[in-house]
Amino acid sequence: MRGADVMQEPMFLAVQLEQFVPAEHPLRMIRGLMDEALGKLNGLFNAIYADSGRDSIAPERLLRAQLLQVLYSIRSERQLCEQLQYNLLFRWFVGLPLDQRAWEHSVFSKNRDRLLEQAVVPELFAEVVEAARRRELLSEEHFSVDGTLIQAWAGHKSFRPKEEPPSGGRGREVDFHGETRTNDTHASTTDPDARLLRKSQGSEAKLCYQGHTVMENRHGLIVAAKASLATGLRAEWDTALELLGTVPGRRRKTVGADKGYDTAEFVQGCRQQGMTAHVARKIRGSAVDGRTTRHAGYRISQLKRKRVEQPFGWGKLIGTLRQVKQRGLPRVDALFQFNLLAWNLVRMRTLLTASTG
Repeated sequence: MRGADVMQEPMFLAVQLEQFVPAEHPLRMIRGLMDEALGKLNGLFNAIYADSGRDSIAPERLLRAQLLQVLYSIRSERQLCEQLQYNLLFRWFVGLPLDQRAWEHSVFSKNRDRLLEQAVVPELFAEVVEAARRRELLSEEHFSVDGTLIQAWAGHKSFRPKEEPPSGGRGREVDFHGETRTNDTHASTTDPDARLLRKSQGSEAKLCYQGHTVMENRHGLIVAAKASLATGLRAEWDTALELLGTVPGRRRKTVGADKGYDTAEFVQGCRQQGMTAHVARKIRGSAVDGRTTRHAGYRISQLKRKRVEQPFGWGKLIGTLRQVKQRGLPRVDALFQFNLLAWNLVRMRTLLTASTG
């Protein structure tokens, strides 16, 4: 018998969001890991918010929603809030009841900015790393470092001479071809922290930042991350040494890296921190000699360190790092760390599922 194409909704319906999410859905474990980390930040959240006044959006919901934006390549807060209105999976993950309307995108952005200003993301990143350590997913001895360029939310037309008075009007004609422009004489009017830098000789120079990571070599998890001003290789060496100094453990460590780190300063800096630099050797003038390269561990580090590129590619293809929509180094740094935090959660879910399956 043919059914009738008539939709008649019941007046009352007893249903929970939990019923719509399959038991084996990947977001279930990711939410559990995220909630574990958020639970450790309860004291920090209490210090940020006042004891009285009108209730704001719960910080836990804000951070879960931002995690969805990274995991599902949602291009804007406006689209995120739109999907929260009708996507039951997203509502369940964030913790938004069926009878509550999704937030206005401007309200969401304003509340999210408060968390960025209060440096919540670095604390959350550290708690996710600690959760991986408790599950014995991290190597405490072997690491790799690398950096990447992060395109800023600023165009070439905004890169103007510093002494030039501001001129109003959008879409004005600017002819900068043939003009010598450097970071010493010019600055972006829309994002003053962005710097003009090219990835390699012959490539196009773009306004950008630099992102830096330290990866443990066992499972490819990121244990330290930071964004910096785009000042070239010097920023990569200095920031890598700074991040390596935050890695805990007393046992001697190895640090894999590409040829860009094959400098006497970086190699010596690693030695001062009790680490052995397993960097790829330059053809001429290498700072690494046969005492290091003769060991089998050096060859293993050279194989493992190539995985440090995977989180960068994931963050630019899946996440929100291809061109950041935040301006200013502090906010770009928070966004960069949040994308690496999301990478860690996805990776941990894969590892834990494989170990229990």
